[in-house]
Amino acid sequence: MSTFLFDKIIFGPVYSRRLGNSLGINLLPIDEKVCTFSCIYCECGPTDAQSSKEWVDIETFDNALASKLSEMQSRKNVPDSITFAGNGEPTLHPEFHTIMDITIKNRNIFFPDAKVAVLSNSTTVSNKNVFDALKRADLNILKLDVGSETLFKFINNPLINISLAQIVEHLSKFDGNLIVQTIFVRGSVNDIYFDNTIKEEIELYIEHLKRIRPHTIMLYPISRDTPHNTIEKISFREIEEISLKIKKVFPDIKMLIYS
Repeated sequence: MSTFLFDKIIFGPVYSRRLGNSLGINLLPIDEKVCTFSCIYCECGPTDAQSSKEWVDIETFDNALASKLSEMQSRKNVPDSITFAGNGEPTLHPEFHTIMDITIKNRNIFFPDAKVAVLSNSTTVSNKNVFDALKRADLNILKLDVGSETLFKFINNPLINISLAQIVEHLSKFDGNLIVQTIFVRGSVNDIYFDNTIKEEIELYIEHLKRIRPHTIMLYPISRDTPHNTIEKISFREIEEISLKIKKVFPDIKMLIYS
C-alpha cells in the first residue's frame, strides 16, 4: 500500500481525530524518513536514516511558524493544537529543546489557547534536553504499543540499541505527566503473524502502565495506508473491550478511544 512524506516544515492545519484542528510541524527532511523505529505500520513507510545532515535551522523554523500562524490569525482559522509530527521522530532534531521554546513563544503571541502537542516514539526521553522539552508541552504524547519485548522488536522494529524495559523506565520518570498512545494491529509481515491485542500482551501492557501511571491513554487502530497490505485494522469494539480491561485496573484514568 502507498505511503507518504510531508513536504513542508509547517503543514496543515488538518483535522486530527486526536488533536482537532491541528497545525503540523515537520522538523525532518522532506525527502526521507528519519526515525529510531521502523514500525511495520508506519504511514511514512520504512525508515531511511536515524540521523540527518539537513535539520531545519532555528531561524527558518521560527519564521515559517510565525508566518503561518499570522496567516491563520488573519483568516480566523483557529488551531486546537500545534503538533510536532512529520517524517519520523521529531525529538531527534538536535535543537528540539530550543524549537519547543520558539513554538511556545509563537503560540502565546498568536493563539494562546492552542495546545502544543508532541507525538513521539519515546526513544529519546533519556536525553535530558528532550525530557525537559517534552515536560513543557501541553500534550506530551508518547508511544507504547506492546507488552512484550518480542513484539516490540517486531512491530516497532527499533533501529537503535533500546529495549521495551528501558522505554518503560524512561516514561515512568514523567511522574504521570504524559499521555500514552497505543496503536493496536494484527496481521502478517514476511509470513510472520503478529497480534498485540491478545490476552498475554494486554496483561503485560497493563503491568507497564502500572509503572508509568499516565494521566491519559489514547487507544486507536491504523487509519491510513501502511507499507504492508497484510495488516488488519482492529475494530472499535475490540479496542473498547481492551479499554474496559484497563479501566478495571485504573478506574480514574482518562481513556480516549478512536476508530
